[in-house]
Amino acid sequence: MTDQVLVINCGSSSLKFAVLDGTENPPILEGIADRLGSEHSSITFKHNGTKQEQRLYDNDHRAAVAAIKKWINEHPEADISLAGVGHRVVHGGETFSQSVTINDEVLKGIEDCSVFAPLHNPAHVKGIKETQALFGDLPQVAVFDTAFHQTLSADQYLYPIPMRLYREHHFRKYGFHGTSYRYISQKLSELDPAYGAENALIAHLGNGASVCATCNGQSVDTSMGITPLEGLMMGTRSGSLDPSLLSFIADAEGITMEDALNVLNKESGLKGISEISNDCRTLETAQAQGDDRAQLALDMFSSRAAKHLASVSTNLSSLEHLVFTGGIGENSPLIREAICQRLQTLGIKIDRNTNQTAPRGEISCISLADAPVKVWIIPTNEELLIAQDTLHLINQDTATTHSA
Repeated sequence: MTDQVLVINCGSSSLKFAVLDGTENPPILEGIADRLGSEHSSITFKHNGTKQEQRLYDNDHRAAVAAIKKWINEHPEADISLAGVGHRVVHGGETFSQSVTINDEVLKGIEDCSVFAPLHNPAHVKGIKETQALFGDLPQVAVFDTAFHQTLSADQYLYPIPMRLYREHHFRKYGFHGTSYRYISQKLSELDPAYGAENALIAHLGNGASVCATCNGQSVDTSMGITPLEGLMMGTRSGSLDPSLLSFIADAEGITMEDALNVLNKESGLKGISEISNDCRTLETAQAQGDDRAQLALDMFSSRAAKHLASVSTNLSSLEHLVFTGGIGENSPLIREAICQRLQTLGIKIDRNTNQTAPRGEISCISLADAPVKVWIIPTNEELLIAQDTLHLINQDTATTHSA
């Protein structure tokens, strides 16, 4: 059986994809279909060091999936033979605590969770259905961002609101970035044989940002909630704040509560404070040139990240590891140092020179040799974990069929 998997991350107006072989090897093929639903939609393919962009005249998700299949069929030299398709799904609610092979029941479960992720889950369903239609009987697997956090205890995942709202509507903390956290936990177990009996804080910092506390490789607390808006300040999201502010914004601006929520999701965070950009790299450049707004935005981002790391650490009996991952966590020495300076009370001390010179894209330990907590930079690879889950379930299903 071939070990190649097409990994799909379907958004409302985009579709990211990659073909992986389940190992640390670079993707055989990767790309993105952008601006789906508009007349300017296109798809980009990257293979063997070359990049090719095509217009999508039928500018929907089906056209994107069809273009991927067409590319594979027209490039036999790429030697792509798919064993299955793995789909990233943002929200699995309480229904899914692990990755699953997709059938009609699973598809309905993903649709039912759309109430919590109205922008993401319907797009995932659309991508799954189009892939099923175009790739025939190829096995399909769903990997959920929320699944890793299903190990949270009730005192952590429940909100202090009337219990009937949880019983009747399942309003609770779910957490996200779970695929990334699971990948990092696996990497830590490879780096430290004692990790199974140790505790870690993981900071997934990017345009979307969250933190997680793990004990024995399992999630015990995380910063995101029923949606990805809770927790840290992010690229365009405010993160946690006084809920009454939503009403104040709506009244002051003469807008609906939904529009006010849009302000918190799309106009806040680094972008809202700096009034420059939601991109950390742009803000670091502006800060270096003396821009006070960029400085304030980066200070607020670092402060809130440190606060949430300290907060989730209260669920750990000890602390052995702190990990930085995600676009900002992996690539910004400035942010890493600013966060660690605020966490000295937890025994976190980094080597400033090692932090500054850590090679991009590689695992690095940046803590001082005598520090009680190891501080790591570990690049995440959610696509690889999705591919590995997909291959595992395909092989499991095949073994079950043969034994029957």
